[in-house]
Amino acid sequence: MNVHSSKYKCTECGKCFQDKQVLTRHRRIHSGEKLFECTVCGKHFTRTDYLAVHSRIYSGEKPFKCHECDRAFSQSGHLAIHMRVHTGDKPYKCSMCDKSFSQSGHLQRHKRRMHSNRRPYDCRYCGRLFKTHHKLNCHVYTHTGAKPYSCRHCSDCSTWRDQLKTHLLKSHSEGTWFTFHICLKRYSCSGYLKTHLLRHEGVKPYVCYECLKSFCTASELKSHQLKHSDFKHFCCGSCGKYFKRKCYIVSHFTICSEKLGFDPEKWLFVQPSTRSQPGM
Repeated sequence: MNVHSSKYKCTECGKCFQDKQVLTRHRRIHSGEKLFECTVCGKHFTRTDYLAVHSRIYSGEKPFKCHECDRAFSQSGHLAIHMRVHTGDKPYKCSMCDKSFSQSGHLQRHKRRMHSNRRPYDCRYCGRLFKTHHKLNCHVYTHTGAKPYSCRHCSDCSTWRDQLKTHLLKSHSEGTWFTFHICLKRYSCSGYLKTHLLRHEGVKPYVCYECLKSFCTASELKSHQLKHSDFKHFCCGSCGKYFKRKCYIVSHFTICSEKLGFDPEKWLFVQPSTRSQPGM
């Protein structure tokens, strides 16, 4: 009744609440006031429950456990998303194809990768263009040599998150392997297991429209499509020679960089963007 009577109404946005305490907490959204501080990193939060969830990063506490596979999570929302692995529920459907996803973020990523040709993110080192900011950041690591994912048990550092997860599983027995029950092959990420499952089932959802050949993964389709195109995506940063495949430029660049005195760790792959290829 308090909500309907507007007894506790926010003067900023007009939203109504059931009591004064909830209204006071809500007002911090508008004021930016963050009273609750993490004693470890000094980060501030507007609510005590947000601080409690954040603190689990340092305590390692994971109170929400899956009754199917015994995986544990620090937040109830993460457990709810994980349960879709077991139930097969995929509520987020693509409006442009028949694919469905268990998470909204996966759907948005699918749309950017598969149904959009926009590449708004460019590398400041070589000019290569990317569809997502995440892919750009991952690419930049090849230029800088950065390894941002560090192991909390030893001095090992990884360039990619998946590499760190695999390291923790192999070296410190931390985490949970995703094991396929037929061949007992193990993976550090559920996505790898799903791809492996497709191979067992013979499912090949990615189809080449040139020759109608089908593939298990998008990366396999992308690699195959190079056969139908004369466009060469990769350019040597030393001599300017173009190549169709990344593996070709790797072998070429090692030899080329030694001849010209370049560091092969810093001069890697360039995808032509503003400049045209020879003869184009």
